[in-house]
Amino acid sequence: METEGRGKAEATGKAEATVRKDYSYGRERGTRGDSRQGKWHKSPRFEAKQRMEQGTVEPQEEAAPSGLLAGRHSILEALKAGRPFTKIMVSIGASGGSLAEILARAKETAIVVQWVPRESLTETVGHAHHQGVAAYIAPFDYVDLDDVIGRSTGQTPLLILLDELSDPYNFGAILRTAEAVGVQGVVIPKRRSVPLTETVVKASAGAAAYVPVARVPNLVQAMDILKQAGYWIFGTDVSDGTAYTQADFRGPVALVVGAEGKGLGRLVKEHCDILVHLPMLGEVQSLNASVAAGVVLYEILRQRT
Repeated sequence: METEGRGKAEATGKAEATVRKDYSYGRERGTRGDSRQGKWHKSPRFEAKQRMEQGTVEPQEEAAPSGLLAGRHSILEALKAGRPFTKIMVSIGASGGSLAEILARAKETAIVVQWVPRESLTETVGHAHHQGVAAYIAPFDYVDLDDVIGRSTGQTPLLILLDELSDPYNFGAILRTAEAVGVQGVVIPKRRSVPLTETVVKASAGAAAYVPVARVPNLVQAMDILKQAGYWIFGTDVSDGTAYTQADFRGPVALVVGAEGKGLGRLVKEHCDILVHLPMLGEVQSLNASVAAGVVLYEILRQRT
């Protein structure tokens, strides 16, 4: 009897250890009392990760907490752009760099600053790469396509269309380059495309605060609207079309960049006026989407200056 009881206890202990191993990092906030009693919960972040691994959800649906921005540069640029903040959280002991300017701007605009332990800030953000600063901020609003078309940058009209881009880091890097070359805005489809998330904003190094993003139901229909507005639609391709240096980008341009791995969709490709490609001399016949976009965008800028 004693041996049997000890065996059951050991089995129970192993089961609890397994649960603790799987879910300990994924406790829902505000359930610490439950955790001390051995009740562990799957957090939304863990469940999203699990669904993604099982193939029941697309990677881009796993987003950071809504309205939460982390990292000094991203927060400073959002302050400069006049974005509305709820509060800024700073880890106790953080100093140096751009923190002084962040605190000064927060004081000028009467934004609440809360000093918190670094561990607490890491738990709130969900990762440790916050540089000691995070903030709750109003989510980025998408604009209408007409707003992007009508936006003047003082340069010849230039737009970027992203065809089912799924990598938030690529999206952020494209926004960063777009801001640097004076793009009017970026257009993305509502489905099968990474939305504006905290990861995208951080990867953009603050550029997301200056480049409007339009989210449209159908990218092909948006291309037709742009054609009616006088834009020439250029699509990037691995091999089809003319060399990007031979294309004439001096008029109003809408540059379409395809998804990682598969490039432009069939209908999107068929609706492009001109296809351009970058020379590929290596064995890997593809480029990172943000790299390809950057190369072509700077060729456009070169031709116009």
